[in-house]
Amino acid sequence: SPWKPILLLLSPPAFSTTCARCAKDRRLRQKRAISERQLTRYFVDHRKVRVVGGQGGAGGHSFHSEPRKVFGGPDGGNGGDGGHVIFKADQQMKSLSSVFPFYQGFHGERGGSKNCYGANGAHMYVKIPVGTLVKEDGKVVADLTQHGEEYIAAYGGAGGKGNRFFLSNENRAPTLFTPGEPGQERVLHLELKTTAHAGLVGFPNAGKSSLLRAISRAKPAVAAYPFTTLNPHVGIVHYQDFEQVAVADIPGLIKGAHQNRGLGMAFLKHIERCRFLLYVVDLSVPQPWIQLQDLKYELEAYEKGLSERPCVVIGNKIDLAQSRINLPLLREQVAEKVIALSALTGDNLEELLLHLRELYDTYVKTEQSRGQSPVKW
Repeated sequence: SPWKPILLLLSPPAFSTTCARCAKDRRLRQKRAISERQLTRYFVDHRKVRVVGGQGGAGGHSFHSEPRKVFGGPDGGNGGDGGHVIFKADQQMKSLSSVFPFYQGFHGERGGSKNCYGANGAHMYVKIPVGTLVKEDGKVVADLTQHGEEYIAAYGGAGGKGNRFFLSNENRAPTLFTPGEPGQERVLHLELKTTAHAGLVGFPNAGKSSLLRAISRAKPAVAAYPFTTLNPHVGIVHYQDFEQVAVADIPGLIKGAHQNRGLGMAFLKHIERCRFLLYVVDLSVPQPWIQLQDLKYELEAYEKGLSERPCVVIGNKIDLAQSRINLPLLREQVAEKVIALSALTGDNLEELLLHLRELYDTYVKTEQSRGQSPVKW
């Protein structure tokens, strides 16, 4: 038909780069917001790992032979060493969920003829979060607290000797060669302790997650029921001089937490790495100073001296009428500095940010006076 070529020109192509509808379909879709309970599948703070070093390559077994030099002697080279399994702390890693239960280093290559040595096996690097403890039989063998810090978890086996190695005046044609040694095998336990400058400590529904959302870009789940937060969150507070203070939202504690009640010691260990503590108290409940006493008791029962770290008491929910009545009573009962604020409305957050910076500057000066480098984010 004479109209067929014209119809083909008029019909739109199957895929158009200028069509607005097609361009909209190709737009990147945003990730779904993961709930707190779903997030617990991705946050893992302990892992049992079996590591095996690579096996060394066997030594070569050959004799040199060429025209007019038939009996050239042994020329079997040594085998290559097996690769190590190395744990490396990486700041981008936030969980042990990506760590597999088994790792093995690469094997070394066999020695070749003409005195050629086998290549060494490549090292197996395993990225783990900063602040991970490596334990073996209950004893701490490594504590990776700095970005880029490494620990050799399993050494690779040494390569075998070729028959060239056994050449001597007594034995001019050795046929002996040795196999490569097996790599080291260990079973290690990895335990993650959140590394942050400040830790938000409080009972369930005290408003810790809401406060972290108000002062940083972290988005922990917030709801009107206890134990909304099931894993630690770390938010970064930015200042105008480009300093960054890391604040960790620790899941809520209850009475008897040091006896593994509630979420128990699974999250008390995350408070150990915090340099200073922010006690979050609900001002709307009767006698809010009782919360502070119970929190300090739980921390001290878990680890002696933990409750004596630099701290500040945050009286949350000051927007409620009952909180304004309890605030002067709390200040009479508590010796520490009390900052009254509302994480919901944002009232008096500036005082908290200023005092948080004072605690951070004091921590930096203390570490530098000891000759140690403070943790930076």
